[in-house]
Amino acid sequence: MPELSTNVTQATAVEEPLISPWKEGWRNFKKNKVALFGLGLVIFFIFIAIFANILAPYDAIEQKLGDKHLPPSAKHWFGTDDFGRDILSRVIFGARISLKVGFFSVIGSAIVGTTLGIIAGYYGRWVDGIISRIFDILLAFPSILLAIAVVAMLGPSLQNALIAIAIINVPTFGRLVRSRVLSVKEEEYITAAKAIGMGDARILFHHIFPNSMAPIIVQGSLAIATAIIEAAALGFLGLGAQAPTPEWGKMLADSKDFIIQAPWTVFFPGIAIMLTVLGFNLMGDGLRDALDPRMKN
Repeated sequence: MPELSTNVTQATAVEEPLISPWKEGWRNFKKNKVALFGLGLVIFFIFIAIFANILAPYDAIEQKLGDKHLPPSAKHWFGTDDFGRDILSRVIFGARISLKVGFFSVIGSAIVGTTLGIIAGYYGRWVDGIISRIFDILLAFPSILLAIAVVAMLGPSLQNALIAIAIINVPTFGRLVRSRVLSVKEEEYITAAKAIGMGDARILFHHIFPNSMAPIIVQGSLAIATAIIEAAALGFLGLGAQAPTPEWGKMLADSKDFIIQAPWTVFFPGIAIMLTVLGFNLMGDGLRDALDPRMKN
């Protein structure tokens, strides 16, 4: 009987299908209700951004001075601003702008930061020293001050704000990937790949980079939330999107003088920023818990 039990156990173990890390991560992510709520918020704002032309009831930049500072009503759900523009339409189109800045700035910083981090971690020595010092210099400045300095040099515009946000996020991705590469390159399969004569480029692209994807994805989702806040801050200071672009930070700046007279002009853009950032942060925390092996029971 013990031999039969052992054979059955072994057969069951053999028949169990192997689950890829990504499928396992998704299965763990679905168990996190808070993370799913965050994902729902993200999908909601992405949907709004994609279909802004259909969903917006009015032109986002059309001025009607006769409708100045109308309170929320059936005609204008979010009210109107000091130029009579429909705030709901401007918030909807603002989602497209904020998500564009968030996604593209993070993609740019992730590409540059990941490349530099992989090179620094894999080759080490003086290469690592130079790249790490560059990261240290960038991290020595407060992020928003560095972004202001970059935009001041390039000129105030939405595109330059995107570039500035990408630059200040490069060292975050670089240091994260560098630490991951330092750990991965000591694994036995990397040593075996070198022993059989595999080139550095193939090792980097086929082994080290795929095994560094999980922290990059987690950091990317969290960085988008930060990028949206930074874009709103630059817009509020007049260094990002310029009038009449319906960008959330610029909307707050244009309405700050009417916060008592027409509070809805500040409330709805602020709520849009808060919900979008909350969604990405909750989703990022859920991805971290799902993809980090140390968080598993």
